[in-house]
Amino acid sequence: MEVALLTVGDELLAGETENTNASWLSRRLTERGATVTRVLVVPDDHDTIASYTREWRERFDAVLVTGGLGGTPDDVTMDAVADAVGRDVVVSDDAKSRVVETAEQFADDNPELVDAYDLDLDFDAWASVPEGARVVPNDAGLAPGAVVESVYVLPGVPAEMKAVFERMAADFGGDVVSETVYTPAPEGALTGRLEDLRDGFDVTVGSYPATDDPNRIKVTGTDSGEVERAAQWVRENVETVDE
Repeated sequence: MEVALLTVGDELLAGETENTNASWLSRRLTERGATVTRVLVVPDDHDTIASYTREWRERFDAVLVTGGLGGTPDDVTMDAVADAVGRDVVVSDDAKSRVVETAEQFADDNPELVDAYDLDLDFDAWASVPEGARVVPNDAGLAPGAVVESVYVLPGVPAEMKAVFERMAADFGGDVVSETVYTPAPEGALTGRLEDLRDGFDVTVGSYPATDDPNRIKVTGTDSGEVERAAQWVRENVETVDE
């Protein structure tokens, strides 16, 4: 299963916020056996989001779009995704009920904030999704996630993104397995060994140097036995250490 990640936010491009969502999602998807083949950061721009979503949904098994959900003017992701799949945006009654319930609970718990900032949410805006989408509840916030065809839309706030992803995680899987071997050898000394490894086994090989920790050799494939044999070959032909 090949997956592409589209992370949305002007603040990400400006370096004001670190893109931890992309790294977290990549790890979780890889753990489930999916293959992340693209990761891209785009601005809070309707046409840009729609363009990449439209293109990538034709090229990959799934597209995850995270960020830009809610009821403020820069939250354009749901509209853009709806445009990309040729659907209207509608208010989900179930999502609206959850948004209202969550907002009312917040107001009861934080009356001083409600009074101080005169909070008045546009519940319809927060509960809008592409027509026919599967609404994914957000157990950590207001804006729900949504699944429409092969496009998965998640909030940008990390805690909310994680909560929504866990509700849709079962949709992702694959046969990819990997094994990592650690070595004190410098990367430059491994070139010949890695070429032999690629030639001798039906796996992909990655070499990842580190400054303070041992370097990593990661062996990946779809046949767990082949991956195990390749990793064992590394242990027998390269100096290794425990993690």
